[in-house]
Parts: sequence; C-alpha cells; structure tokens
Amino acid sequence: MLSSFFDVGQQVLVLFILIGVGALLTKLGFITDKGASTMTDVVLYAVTPCVIVNAFQREYRPELLGGLLTALLCAFLTMLGSVLLAELIYRKTEISRAVVLKFSLVFSNCGFMALPLQEAVLGKDGVFYGAAYIAVFNIFMWTYGLITMSRKTELKAAMKAIVNPGVIGTIIGVLLFVFSVKLPTVLASPVSLLAALNTPVPMLVIGYHLMHADLKRVLKDKGAYFAMAMRLILIPLAVLSILYLLQVDSTVAVAVVIAVSSPIAAFTTMMAAKYGRDTELSAGIVSASALFSLITMPLIVGLAMYLI
Repeated sequence: MLSSFFDVGQQVLVLFILIGVGALLTKLGFITDKGASTMTDVVLYAVTPCVIVNAFQREYRPELLGGLLTALLCAFLTMLGSVLLAELIYRKTEISRAVVLKFSLVFSNCGFMALPLQEAVLGKDGVFYGAAYIAVFNIFMWTYGLITMSRKTELKAAMKAIVNPGVIGTIIGVLLFVFSVKLPTVLASPVSLLAALNTPVPMLVIGYHLMHADLKRVLKDKGAYFAMAMRLILIPLAVLSILYLLQVDSTVAVAVVIAVSSPIAAFTTMMAAKYGRDTELSAGIVSASALFSLITMPLIVGLAMYLI
C-alpha cells in the first residue's frame, strides 16, 4: 500500500508539472485560444485512437482474451452505472454547469493517471486490461459524452458519435489483437509516437484553461466537491465492493479499480472548451480532483490489492 502511494504521488506530481508548463506557456503568450483549440482536436482525433491501437499490439493468448472480456464488461457496467447516476443527480441543473458535472462524475483520467500505475503494480497485463477500460471510455465519451456536451441528438450527431476516431481505433485495436496482427514498423512507430502525446498535450491544454479559471470558485463550490467525492471515493469503493463479492480475477479487478479511482478526465475541459461549456469550472475541477487523488487513489488501490 505504501508503494502504491508513492507511485501515484509521482504520477500526480508529473501531471501538475505539465499543467504548470501549460500555464507558463499561456502566460508567456505561446499558447493562444486558437492554439489550445487546435491541440484539443489533435488529441481527440489523432492521439486517442493511436493510444488504443498501440495498447492492443501484443501476442494473443486465450487467457488474455478471457481477462480482456471480463475487463470490458466491468468497464461497461461501471460507466453505464455512472451515466445513470449522473443523469439522475443532475437532471434539474443548469445545462452549461450540468454537462461539466456529469462528465466529471462519469469519466476518469484512466489514461495518463491509470496506465503508469497499472504497469508499476501489475506489469504488462495491467496495461492490457487498462487499455480495455480506455476502449470503453472512448466509446462512452464519443457517444454519451459527445451528445451530452453538444446537446445534439439528431441523426447526424448520432452517426458522428458512432463513426469517430475513438470508436474506430477501438475496433481496429481489438481486431489486430484477436487475429494476432502486428503492424509493420513503418506504421507501428508513428502510432506509438502519436500515442505518447496522450500525456503531455492534454495537460498543456488544461494549463491553458487553468490560467483562465477561477480556482477559488471551485474550492467554494459544494456541487464540485460532491462530484469529486463521487468520482474519487464513492464510485471506486462501490466498484471495488462488487468486484470483491463477485471474486473477479485479481489482476483484472485491481486494473479496473485503478482506472475507476483516477481523478476527473482531462477530456472534461477539452470537450467543454470545444462546445462552449463552463471551461472555468471544468479546468478547476480537473485540477482539484488530481490534487485530492494524491490521497484518495493510493488508499483505494492499496485496499483493492489487500482485499483482492
């Protein structure tokens, strides 16, 4: 448990250093409104699908497939339950604020924060099962998340939600794994290099928005505290309890708990900016949740490792 605490603490520190770099570059005028918008599109439409494809580039084994299906099911049910909870809680909240709080409750930072810890604690299998969670994350983000943020439910928006880089990347990644297809170096290298941008670029964008955010507002916002408590404590503990009672494979279970207990996803701010929602609230709540996760995440992950 102590080891997990230090691993997570290191990742949170790296996160804040990158956010600080983004804030500094914004202060110096190097990151502008247009630049931040462009970086957001790069991450959403190019980097994200490469992360998924890259994670599934490994040797096929039947036991891995079984664990993968279990991880996918756990991720799907977790996110579906979170969506239902968010819709119930924020059904009467003002739209611009509601969509940010819904996003905060449903989507964790299961990429940057979770994958490094999954690798440190569980090895390559942890990363593989973590990628399964990210795959489900992307499906929900590009369907529920997109429709929630854009507030568009017409056929065109629905088709965009289904046919998008995140979902396409997931399908390609799974097919490559199941059929043991290894990308040639000329393709694998660009995919890997683009996937590596998944950590720094979103954090730079958060730093940009943080410079335009009133963090004091978030720290005085009871609704923000409630959303963070749900994201960091209540939902992870509920998932841990269910996985423990169902006696899910320990590696899969711990990998899922790590993903679920991660702070609020950086995509919250990126999507809020893209669709003109409350970016001040989103930037503040993402940063604050990352800070609080320095305490909550090690404790929950440590408990999961102890019990499972």
